[in-house]
Amino acid sequence: MGTLIKSATIVDARSTLNGKVRDVLIEKGIITSISTSISDGKHRVIKSKGLCVSPGWIDLRANFRDPGFEYKEDLISGAEAAASGGFTRVVLMPSTFPVADSKSAIEYLVSKSKNLPVAIIPTGSLSANMEGKQLAEMFDMYSSGALAFTDDKIHVSTELMVRALEYTRNFGGLVMTLPYDDGVNPAGQINEGPASISTGLKGIPNVSEELALQRDIELLRYCGGRMHVSLISTAKSVEFIRKAKRDKLKISCAIAAHQLNFTDDDLRNFDNNLKVLPPFRNETDQKGIVAGLKDGTIDAICSDHSPEDVEHKNREFGYSEFGVSSIQTAFCSAYSALKNSLTIEQLVSKFTAGPVGILGLQMNKIEEGAEAELTVFSTLESTHFTESSWKSKSKNSPFLKKELSGKVIATIS
Repeated sequence: MGTLIKSATIVDARSTLNGKVRDVLIEKGIITSISTSISDGKHRVIKSKGLCVSPGWIDLRANFRDPGFEYKEDLISGAEAAASGGFTRVVLMPSTFPVADSKSAIEYLVSKSKNLPVAIIPTGSLSANMEGKQLAEMFDMYSSGALAFTDDKIHVSTELMVRALEYTRNFGGLVMTLPYDDGVNPAGQINEGPASISTGLKGIPNVSEELALQRDIELLRYCGGRMHVSLISTAKSVEFIRKAKRDKLKISCAIAAHQLNFTDDDLRNFDNNLKVLPPFRNETDQKGIVAGLKDGTIDAICSDHSPEDVEHKNREFGYSEFGVSSIQTAFCSAYSALKNSLTIEQLVSKFTAGPVGILGLQMNKIEEGAEAELTVFSTLESTHFTESSWKSKSKNSPFLKKELSGKVIATIS
């Protein structure tokens, strides 16, 4: 039995059919026919108002907590949440226990994820055990399937960053960095501004991100190599990336989808589900982020999926862990925020062409004879995220029990 997608707008800038409304038939994993009308026959039929089909989406940043913290998330529950969110491939952070800092750790993830509904792309840690002291076994991990290296949200010393850029340059590896120097104001909780003053919470100033980003850009200029800035949150950070690209540095960047939906003013009621890193900034920064998405400075939108159990999230705000369980809501939250600012083609590119270019992967066009790796979604329907439809083990999300624009209908891979 094949799968027939009826009357869907094709969203694929590389395809000659981009923007056309067509029926698409998939049989045995291959797109066998694309036409204005295909008979239903005995096929499984997918149809909906406002239906669209695009190449499969790639999430550039997620945590599935396996091994070591499976009570928060495991590979199976994480993959089910990812597929429900429209993703066909997911890049996993190495922040597990033990840390993914060796060939055997990468091989474990590759082996254990073979039969999941999404493809797992592992990253290895930048430093051994993510302790920031010495480089991890980067080349061994690269040879085993790790496409990038990162110490996740831990600040990397200047010395280690230099060594990492120089070493990965030898084999074309990608260094992923999150610019945040917590030494500017240790133990910060939310964005530094009127909301932090009124709540009495310690602030995280913009400069803590911008100083670290400027350093990383200048080290990239000095050392060469490839760098992906996995999360930014300020308008000035967008400017720094924009200039670095004009200077022809091999740099890319992304934002977390939920950064588009909230500002620091929303934290005045101490909602732990809004405690994220980088923190929600102000409206000026948010407008700068949108401008960066529109002009292509920001290459991708990721989920920054960070599932947390009740014991670690539902605490007094200052002791609560950072993070949102967000892989299932990433597209809908981004579409809700950007549907009047970006075209659907521009938005989808942040989940497809952007990540593909960053990671150096291949992505099939939507055309007859191509292998089918597709995401089917609706721009006219909405999604109500309920506990019964929630796939992640952890429920630390501000979108749970809320309705967002857009709906993921299916993934095919």
